[in-house]
Amino acid sequence: MPIKNITCIIAISLSISASAQINLFDSTIKTRILKEVSVTAFKTVKGTGHMPDFKNGIIYAGKKNEVIIVDSLDANKAINNTRQILGRIPGLNIAETESSGFTANGIATRGLNPIQSIEMNTRQNGYNISGDIFGYNEAYYIPPMEAVQRIEMIRGAASLQFGPQFGGLVNYVVGELPSTKPFEFTTSQTIGSFGMFNTFNAISGTYKNVNYYAFLQYRNMEGYRPNSQQWQASGFGKIQYSISKKLNAGIEYSILRNKIQMPGGLTDSLFYANPTSSTRARNWLTTPWNIVTAFLNYSPSENTSISLKTTYLFSNRSLVWRNEDGGPSALDNIDPLTNSYVPREVGIGNMNSIANELRISKNYTIGNRQATLATGIRVSHAWLIRKGGGQGTTGSDFNLSITGNWGYNLRFTTTNVAPFAENIFRIGKKLTITPGLRLEYINSTVNGYKNFDTTKQSSNNVQTRMIPLFGLGIEFKTSRNTNLYANVSQSYRPIDYSQLAPFGVAAIIDPNLKDASGLNSDIGYRGTIKNFLNFDIGLFYMLYNNRIGEKVETDAQTGIPYAYRTNIGNSVHKGIESYIEFNILKYLNEKSNYGLSVFNSFSYINAKYTSGQFKGNRVEAAASSINRIGIIFNTKTFSSTLQINQIGDAFGDASNAVTSSNPIAGYIPSYTVADFSTTYRIKNYVLKAGINNITNAMYFTRRTDEYPGPGIIPAIGRSIYIGLTAKF
Repeated sequence: MPIKNITCIIAISLSISASAQINLFDSTIKTRILKEVSVTAFKTVKGTGHMPDFKNGIIYAGKKNEVIIVDSLDANKAINNTRQILGRIPGLNIAETESSGFTANGIATRGLNPIQSIEMNTRQNGYNISGDIFGYNEAYYIPPMEAVQRIEMIRGAASLQFGPQFGGLVNYVVGELPSTKPFEFTTSQTIGSFGMFNTFNAISGTYKNVNYYAFLQYRNMEGYRPNSQQWQASGFGKIQYSISKKLNAGIEYSILRNKIQMPGGLTDSLFYANPTSSTRARNWLTTPWNIVTAFLNYSPSENTSISLKTTYLFSNRSLVWRNEDGGPSALDNIDPLTNSYVPREVGIGNMNSIANELRISKNYTIGNRQATLATGIRVSHAWLIRKGGGQGTTGSDFNLSITGNWGYNLRFTTTNVAPFAENIFRIGKKLTITPGLRLEYINSTVNGYKNFDTTKQSSNNVQTRMIPLFGLGIEFKTSRNTNLYANVSQSYRPIDYSQLAPFGVAAIIDPNLKDASGLNSDIGYRGTIKNFLNFDIGLFYMLYNNRIGEKVETDAQTGIPYAYRTNIGNSVHKGIESYIEFNILKYLNEKSNYGLSVFNSFSYINAKYTSGQFKGNRVEAAASSINRIGIIFNTKTFSSTLQINQIGDAFGDASNAVTSSNPIAGYIPSYTVADFSTTYRIKNYVLKAGINNITNAMYFTRRTDEYPGPGIIPAIGRSIYIGLTAKF
């Protein structure tokens, strides 16, 4: 296991003891500035931990939460291998679709839909990085894992301090490299299978009152399947100025540029015959992303902190593709009458949002006990212009030009005002009770037009909601390092843009869609025992009302089946989530310089509809079990991890159809995939290598209705990687 260097600045005030009191104001006492001491220690719990009750103005007491320390993981970070990096979070469902038109592997918890992380509140350094959390909550950008120091996750309704999303919060922390140097340079070069090349380069440092961090990353891949080449360039810059010990301010800028070829979806017969085949050669996507954030942190006293973040997001998603009517079996061939391909379809979405988030925290006393208040308000406005159905070229290159008019041209807006508050009440030395509340004001508008055959239909709609949400958390400390916790919080998800006017989806939309609401609850026992055991074992229960999904209907006149997007019904998700990590060698000898750990991340998920046409059926995309087992061996300079992922079966839609002519419906078989990664550190250099999907398992995690398919999106087969990182 790698050595962690912790720099400790020793102050005289910290060395005062009750048995040897010192009068600091005695002029006879001579003060002396001590030298900086570097303490070297072994990190006994590798990769995964939990947040304290309160940190940086945020309350975590009584909340189901995890922290992933990315630097301590053996994983393929060059391609953001999500199952290796986040796989230790129990019950994490991952949509492994990055090679087929998605810019990032989506995630979800507790049987929710993982596509583009739409059920999550996705943040970077505490601010939202998706297009619009209530209008277009799809994560097309996440930072490269080589830049991420840690990943924080809070389950359920994210403790109401962030938002009411059913899946909870995931926060990628970037640019917090502690440095006493004026300049530090890190470079990492990685090559791998399918033409993968990744370069990551970062600078950081501290000069007087200025702290800075920046990186540039470039990745190119030919792809696992034909017609799946992609490249991306991402960057980040952060500069912070300490005006005084109590006040600092700064600005961050994140950028993503990419171009992805989409090889299309497969029918069941095509997948089982050859999962590496491609049905499309003319489909392309780009998602340029830009996020600018200014922040201010002020601590007027030891017990009070104030933070303000203002974020402006201006981004885009554009694609040109063969119109996918007819499903994956509709071939994209040259028409012998015209001696050319059919014209492609073009779709463009321009996303903009401005969000301001003010947070205030205060420690105060009630009687002789300290209490903690965390409160604030989020004010945001987002607007999206979505154009689609434009007739593109008959070529095969990336070309967004159109002839004629758009098939639809719509403008969506969302205004959100959300005050929130939570308070830790400490009862005795062991018990904390944390009630919370959040009030969501949401104003949504849509205007523009859609063409239906030869008819132009105008859209003009305004909808306003006011939703109060409540929660309660309880934590009881059974020892210094273990505790019992329980939490219940209300959740809410309004109808979003993708459900009203989805990008490239042939489904017919129910005009009477309703917002989804429900609650999340969990109870568990977690902690660490000495330096050899880390555990978190709990139960969860989630109620999801008016769930929006797709079912297959049949046209009464033509007899042709089609997908119908509507409120399928209410669903209940319940089960077990557990994580156990046991260091065998540390258990046998606490002072051992070697480590041999085994870990198990397990979740059993019973997610079923409790009302509606499909009452008793399993919720689509909800695997019944998610089990990840790993073994880690480490010395002071070497570490390696073998991880085996066993994911249960699922269904593509609420009907639980095993086979269907509709591309979204059908069985998703269970699968097992294994990954091995190793890391060797010597001085300022790190050598890394590994094999993903060791057994070359052929599997898939998603069926899609149209984008980027339609049909089955295969996961990636066996691949290898090797890389070198240096720090100067």
